[in-house]
Amino acid sequence: MKEIWVEISSRASDSEKVALLNLAKENCDFILKEDQIKNISGQEEIALLNNLDKNKIKQLKDENKKIALKIAIKGKEDENIAVKAAGFLVDYLILTCLDWCVIPLENLIAKTRGRSKIIAKVQNSKEAKLVLEALELGTDGILLIANSSKELKKTIDLVKKKTLSLKLIPAKIVFIKQIGTGARVCVDTCDMMVKGEGMLVGCQASGLFHVEAEVTENPYVQARPFRVNAGSLSMYTFSSIDRTRYLSDLKAGEEVLIVEKSGKVRTADVGRVKIELRPLILIEAEVEEKRIKTILQNAETIRLMTMKDSIPVTELKIDDEVLVHLTKSGGRHFGIAVDEETVIER
Repeated sequence: MKEIWVEISSRASDSEKVALLNLAKENCDFILKEDQIKNISGQEEIALLNNLDKNKIKQLKDENKKIALKIAIKGKEDENIAVKAAGFLVDYLILTCLDWCVIPLENLIAKTRGRSKIIAKVQNSKEAKLVLEALELGTDGILLIANSSKELKKTIDLVKKKTLSLKLIPAKIVFIKQIGTGARVCVDTCDMMVKGEGMLVGCQASGLFHVEAEVTENPYVQARPFRVNAGSLSMYTFSSIDRTRYLSDLKAGEEVLIVEKSGKVRTADVGRVKIELRPLILIEAEVEEKRIKTILQNAETIRLMTMKDSIPVTELKIDDEVLVHLTKSGGRHFGIAVDEETVIER
């Protein structure tokens, strides 16, 4: 689990300082104040050093105390100091990158992993996201210099994010129709998907079908594990756990929701969206006395998820069962659910 440390900025207003302290006590691991580091209960204190002192480190270790060393990374020499400190088994390296950020952190993650935990000093949630993803593994935590409770909340949500999921249930295929040529959207992500992962796509926001990514090998075309051949450009998909988007709206740099057949979800960045004219197929299914629909490209590489595996849309038959996700009835305003609004979707 990644750690979140907080240092309340002197620039914060008095009311913000109170809000920040309360938020930190409820959600964060350590608070740094006046060169003291204490955990939220105030019972555990970490000794903070501002320079590498081998004798002091030995003394503190003999006293069975945890140690954190603050280092400002300005160049290779400072990087070497951090590596040496890890060799002395300093528990935490609190790093401030004054010039370059990503490369020094990647170097130190590789060189100190398993010996010292790296805590990167950041000013906001955007910087926190960057350092937590450095070298894929990311730093072990962040130290946020907080002057806004709103920014601290965003950072907490980022660092302590819970595993989210959506409920997928089987729906019975009741109608299949080839409907000619139309604009089809391919969503190419900046990520690798595996068997069983894909996107939820449907004509109605109240019911979407699980379309598997192009992860299945076949004799005619290579697998494209970054891609979901997602369907007609007017279809809905999820961009987050609580927001839908039209496929036609998506573009590079935005996020889409990747869903695993168990319902577990994660986000991926869009790398490219391709809209091309292709033959389409309308698929309708019934579940819980509701009929839902989707329009997909009519080709062997487009597969719908079932309870056991996935099946090409070209092989679908009446009474086959595929996985779908149902949402509450109601409307959507720019993708945000409005449960009280009356909307009829056909």
